[in-house]
Formats: sequence, C-alpha cells, structure tokens
Amino acid sequence: MATYIILATIATLIISLYGMLYKPHLIKKIISLTIFGDAGNIFATIVGFRYIYPVVPPILTTESPTPNDINTFLARAVDPLPQALVLTAIVIGMAVVLFMVFLALQVYRIYHTLDARKIAEQRKRSEE
Repeated sequence: MATYIILATIATLIISLYGMLYKPHLIKKIISLTIFGDAGNIFATIVGFRYIYPVVPPILTTESPTPNDINTFLARAVDPLPQALVLTAIVIGMAVVLFMVFLALQVYRIYHTLDARKIAEQRKRSEE
C-alpha cells in the first residue's frame, strides 16, 4: 500500500512540474505550484511515518517511563521532525501563493492578460 502512495505522490509531483513549466496561463502555474508543494508535503510526511502496527504518537504517556517503555516508544513512535517541517512548509507555502496571486493581479492590471506568451509579446513591443 505504501508503494502505491509513494508512486502516486511522485506522479503528482511530475504532473504539477509539467503544469508549472509548460502551461502559459499564470493562474495555472500558481495552481500547479500549490499542488507541487502539497505533494512534497505528503512525501515528507510519508518519509517520517512508521509502518509497524500499532503506530503511536510521539508522546510519552507515563510520568516516569521505564527503559522498556522508552524502547517501545523508540520502536513504534512516528518521527515528529517531518511533521513539524510540513507544518512550517504549509504556512510558508500559503504566504508564497498569496504573494503570487497578488503579483498575478498586478500583471493583469498592467497587461490586461495572464497569458505569459501575450505578456512577453507586449513587453517586446513596448521595448521597441
């Protein structure tokens, strides 16, 4: 099951990369970048997941754990570092997407289009 999730995540990364590189519309590029970031976050979460049942959260539930409790915790607990990095990436990604939407709005106000090819043509004509 994990193999299918990893393959689907890699396929999503490739498709969103295609959208960022080959689609001329700026909104489609922003959507592709958002999907790329989300797929990257899923991939980072999968890396930190343990496939041993039962998986426990990274919290010790006893006040004074015994060495056996600590060994069980280390063997079964999910790694919290990828989760923390993904939360940070979500916040940063939201700010970047908001900034890009603002830039797209400004580009539309100036050039009256969001097609990158038409914007390049208009810039070339204005430089001549």
